[in-house]
Amino acid sequence: METTYEGVLLDEVLKAAGAASGIVKVRVENRLAQIRKSRGVGASDMARRVNVSRQTIYAIEAGTYVPNTEVALNLARQLEVTVDELFSLREEPAAGAEALAAEVLSAEPPSKGQPVRICQIGARWVGVPVSASPYYMPEADGVVKTTSRTKGRAGLLVFAKDEAAQKRIVLAGCDPATGLLSRMVEKVSGVEVVTAGASSRLALSWMVEGKVHIAGSHLEDQKTGEFNLPFLRKQFPDEDLAVVTFARWEEGFVVAAGNPKEIRKPEDLARKGIRMANREPGSGSRALLDKLLEKAGVDAARVAGYDKVSFGHLAAAYCVLTGEADTCLATRSAAQTFHLDFVPLHGERYDLVMRRRTAALPAVKAFLDVLQRAALRRKLEVLAGYDTSQTGSVVM
Repeated sequence: METTYEGVLLDEVLKAAGAASGIVKVRVENRLAQIRKSRGVGASDMARRVNVSRQTIYAIEAGTYVPNTEVALNLARQLEVTVDELFSLREEPAAGAEALAAEVLSAEPPSKGQPVRICQIGARWVGVPVSASPYYMPEADGVVKTTSRTKGRAGLLVFAKDEAAQKRIVLAGCDPATGLLSRMVEKVSGVEVVTAGASSRLALSWMVEGKVHIAGSHLEDQKTGEFNLPFLRKQFPDEDLAVVTFARWEEGFVVAAGNPKEIRKPEDLARKGIRMANREPGSGSRALLDKLLEKAGVDAARVAGYDKVSFGHLAAAYCVLTGEADTCLATRSAAQTFHLDFVPLHGERYDLVMRRRTAALPAVKAFLDVLQRAALRRKLEVLAGYDTSQTGSVVM
């Protein structure tokens, strides 16, 4: 005998409910069986109390049928619980999200939930971590879903994979003023520049591995005083590279407004009560500091905070702003960003390095064209304090 519900065949009820939103592939989870059994109520007794068939109770508990509002309310009343305790929506990934294996470009291991921008370089996908500003959530294409034992590898949950493959290039480096360049490139050409924070050596190593389009570097050869080219000849002996100057800048001590600790020379770092924020090994700033300390005859062990590592010029300068450190060695632009004082010590050239085949890509051509714009140079001079007389010049 066919079971009916209010004079209608159960199959028809379930079919109609499915058309409305009830059968199979539903997002509603329920705890009906668990709560019913904990109350010592049988399925037949439960069905009688709410005036439905026993098969309907089993269908609800199996998740193949979502009851209407009246039945849900009656079930909750009979079991003396709220509807929310009986039924809930299953958590699912956001619409359009998909899993993607990628390399995360960061000096530190990726962490679960970390927001990233994603970019495609040839057949390789990379994720570039983004951090929140004080008042805004970061713009991101996805998050790190799973981490891997393999360094830098992670599983991502991404929302805009197709967009990432179009008009987007990855620039690795440590110059805080490249953000000015990136915004102007996007405004003028629509090409999006995703910046991966990295020391000069790390940026170049990522380029060797084909993980970034462009690497920024300000490494100085101690023997010749030449910037970048001696290192590139060693690291890329058989590569056809293009090297373009971004700007010349000054590095020096970033100090609090008014320089209350009167920090003016490397020897001052060894004074009692002076705390420093250092840069990571492999950065040009770390190499410069070591050179200055050696020349001044100061043992690094005497410098408080020498082992306190900050990843990037802005990160180091921010330690001075918050009072975590009295000084750091960074660019004038980092000091100006936080309205801190600056004691110049050394001039450097910051170059953008890429393979020539990369320089021929339409998106990269648009990027390089912006380097020739007078508007960009004015911004770099005023906002960052850079010498732009060589900006856009081809070094190699």
